[in-house]
Amino acid sequence: MFDGIGFMELLLIGILGLVVLGPERLPVAVRSITGWIRAMKRMANSVKDELEQELKIEQLHSDLKNAENLGLKNLSPELQDSIDQLKEAAQSVNRPYKVEETPPASNSAPTDSIPLEAPTAEVNANSDKSNR
Repeated sequence: MFDGIGFMELLLIGILGLVVLGPERLPVAVRSITGWIRAMKRMANSVKDELEQELKIEQLHSDLKNAENLGLKNLSPELQDSIDQLKEAAQSVNRPYKVEETPPASNSAPTDSIPLEAPTAEVNANSDKSNR
C-alpha cells in the first residue's frame, strides 16, 4: 500500500498529524481514514470481481457462437471446454427442479382396483374447509 512512502515519510506524517490534530483526535482520525481505505478496497475488489465475471460470460458467449458456426463438430479444445462448462451450468440450474420417478413396488396392489372417485371427494371436502 505504501509503495513510494518510506519509514521517514510515515514518521513525518505521524508527527504532523499529532501536532495538527492533537493526541485526543489523532486516533479517531486514523480509524476513520483506515475505514475509508477498507471500504474503497472492498468496492474496488467487488467491481473487479464483477468485471471478471462479465468477461468470462462474454468469452463463453463468443465461444458458443463460434461452436454454433462450426456446427458443434471439429471444435478446438477451448471451444469444447466452454461448451462443457455451459452444459454443466445448465445441469446445475435444472438439478433442483428434477423430479425423480420411483418405480411402483412389486408388493403393492394393482392400480385398477383403487377407486378414483374417493380421493376427489376428499380433496373437494378439504378445499371447501380451506375456503371458509
